[in-house]
Amino acid sequence: MRKINYTYHFTVEGETEKWYFEWLQRAINSTADILNTTKFNCHIQRDPLKRAKQLTTLDKVEITHIMDRESEDKIHTDQFITVLDRMKSAERIGKSIEYRLGYSNFAFELWIVLHKVDCNGPLNNRYQYLQPINKAFSEQFENLDQYKSEDNFKRVLSKLTMNDVVQAVLRSKLIMHANQENGYTLHEYKRFHYYKENPSLSIWEIVEKILIECGVFLSSS
Repeated sequence: MRKINYTYHFTVEGETEKWYFEWLQRAINSTADILNTTKFNCHIQRDPLKRAKQLTTLDKVEITHIMDRESEDKIHTDQFITVLDRMKSAERIGKSIEYRLGYSNFAFELWIVLHKVDCNGPLNNRYQYLQPINKAFSEQFENLDQYKSEDNFKRVLSKLTMNDVVQAVLRSKLIMHANQENGYTLHEYKRFHYYKENPSLSIWEIVEKILIECGVFLSSS
């Protein structure tokens, strides 16, 4: 049977997110016995509306915006809502664009940690991810900037497997289920859903969709 090559579109906030999805594309396509292959169209762009205006295709396009909900401080909550506003505006410019939200609370580091270990307890700030990162990947980074340098971050990625990605999805789903069981409010704003509580995240949703459509869940089980 001929394989389908699925294309997925992303806007991301920074280089680590882009490097991750570049790694994920390669990892999926090099997995033995996958049902379909994949191509990621990933751009560093904090403004979803700006990216939407750059698209020239007339076909329906689904874009996932990967972003952090950095804290409950007003400056960060205002930034978060502004991005959701821009995502919604991007859907109203006369093109067939649908935006999905792939957020991490507090940070993308949560998603990376979940590839290796559970990270269920609440943190006070994003810098506290340094310890679980070092433990999970047997590293000794002195700060998050050091971890995010290209050579160091790509070394972390080299320690991941497709089974780790599957486990990250499963651990993420457990976090979100626990938030529901704990009675936390799943907020909705312009059809985008999120928890204010840390930890929480929705980045796993698009990754799960990719794994299912490419058959990686089957080949990693």
